[in-house]
Amino acid sequence: MKTRIITIGVATGVALLISGMAAAVAQAQRGATPPRAPAAQTPSAYNGPRTADRKPDLNGIWQALGTAHWNLEAHSASEGIPAGFSVVEGGTIPYQPWALAKRNENLQKRLTDDPLRKCYMPGVPRATYLPFPFQIIQSPTQILFAYEFDYAERVVSMNMTDKDKAPVDSWMGWSKGKWEGDTLVVDVTGLNGEAWFDSAGNYQTDKMHIVERYTPTSANTMNYEATIEDPDLYTRTWKISMPLYRRVDKNMQLMDFNCVPFVEETLYGHLRKKATVN
Repeated sequence: MKTRIITIGVATGVALLISGMAAAVAQAQRGATPPRAPAAQTPSAYNGPRTADRKPDLNGIWQALGTAHWNLEAHSASEGIPAGFSVVEGGTIPYQPWALAKRNENLQKRLTDDPLRKCYMPGVPRATYLPFPFQIIQSPTQILFAYEFDYAERVVSMNMTDKDKAPVDSWMGWSKGKWEGDTLVVDVTGLNGEAWFDSAGNYQTDKMHIVERYTPTSANTMNYEATIEDPDLYTRTWKISMPLYRRVDKNMQLMDFNCVPFVEETLYGHLRKKATVN
């Protein structure tokens, strides 16, 4: 079936518009209801490239832009920290009173006690919004997340059941994935509770349960959400969200950031043999 393309001149278009307005006025004068404009169409969800198994293609190098790494909540600028808005739904993390006091204590010691300053693994979800890129390598049964920071990585298994449990707790946890429409949903358990969410002292316990959601929104963006549950720390479940951006730089690749040599003095300097004076 052929499609007809109809064009009209400007003068003709104006004449038709005036004619239509006049007809509507005449209808109104006769008590009739003028015809309504068509309802606005709701844009459909983004439908981008697909993998061979017809799932959204998340392959590539991604990065978050923002200040969540320094503080998930809204914060003013300070030495070495840019000001930023909250990425927490509702604005603040719903700590129990004693847990909030612990967070504030961590905040005062952040320059020495933040696990990242000791080159420990960033944990989940912090690995996602560090000021470093990360790469997704996707297959039907497994999805690899490789992070530039300290060679951190984790594998999301797409064929595990609820009966599959983490053999041991770890910094990056135990990740089970599934697709809900075009959203990759990752259920994370088996965290060791040692990681912090940010440099402001927001912290975890080994009871932490996190559900991540990765939803493509355009060719080079996706929305990231993480829902956090820990009855030992919080009065309720809470959520963070932010956009992630695909890096399209020429020859983009993950670089090395082996931070161990940078913190050896901090971690092990006290073990060095002291020089003796004869």
